Amino acid sequence: MTRVDNVSVLVFTLNEEKNLPSCLDSLQWTDDVVVVDSYSTDSTLKICEKRDVRVYQHRFEGFGSQRNWALDNIDRKYSWVLLLDADERISSKLADEIVTKVSEGDGRICAYRLKRRFFLWGKWLKHSSLYPTWVVRLIQGDKVRYVNRGHAETQIVNGEIGVLQNDIIDENRKGIDSWFERQNDYSRREAEYEIEQQREPFHFSNIFARDPVLRRAAIKRLTWTLPGRAVWYFFYSYIWRGGFLDGGEGLRYCLMRSMYQRMIAIKKYDLAKNLKSFNGL
Repeated sequence: MTRVDNVSVLVFTLNEEKNLPSCLDSLQWTDDVVVVDSYSTDSTLKICEKRDVRVYQHRFEGFGSQRNWALDNIDRKYSWVLLLDADERISSKLADEIVTKVSEGDGRICAYRLKRRFFLWGKWLKHSSLYPTWVVRLIQGDKVRYVNRGHAETQIVNGEIGVLQNDIIDENRKGIDSWFERQNDYSRREAEYEIEQQREPFHFSNIFARDPVLRRAAIKRLTWTLPGRAVWYFFYSYIWRGGFLDGGEGLRYCLMRSMYQRMIAIKKYDLAKNLKSFNGL
């Protein structure tokens, strides 16, 4: 693995003592790693101190706004920035590819998208996680802004977007209880976002867009109003996208993601009823 001195890495954390060590271990190819912490109460900060990693703290309000705050307020060494969550890690092949792309310096490209490879129970859930899902994470810090989109984020890029061939590894080691706790929070954010976005016009042509991120967002929006969306999601992920090929782990994960879709639908109903009651006062 080649060591590079022209990419800064921002790692976002909240109580990530179980995930952070492996993430940091995968970043030894760069000399500028900064942890952006949302006031962890576990040993996350001690891990950073032991490894002599710089830490900034900012209260979490959303993935997009947290990334923007970090880009605006952290004293980075380099203009190119790789953004990671603590449950993600970089393979040596991806590190070498990043080094090569940045060193080549194509002036037209100011960001790169790459695929995320999701692991659960020690297994890559290639089909049931709907691989490939694309994320824009290697960026020139002054050319990209992130926007909250439900529990996740999208981005506005002032320039061309390139493509990396190697994947980010996403493997959360906190356990299944933590997964469900996060989905409870995420589903509320997603419900609020869907209600807000349904007031905006839907551009059907985006379903056929060349940009995979834009296309995926359009397909997701098309499913928001489907009756029985949890059942449709299970059919789509387990049958149509081949989740059954991931074995028992794939079945369990497709069921879990279907439950998440049901949570969103119920919370949308709850929010709508509460809004109607409030307006009736």
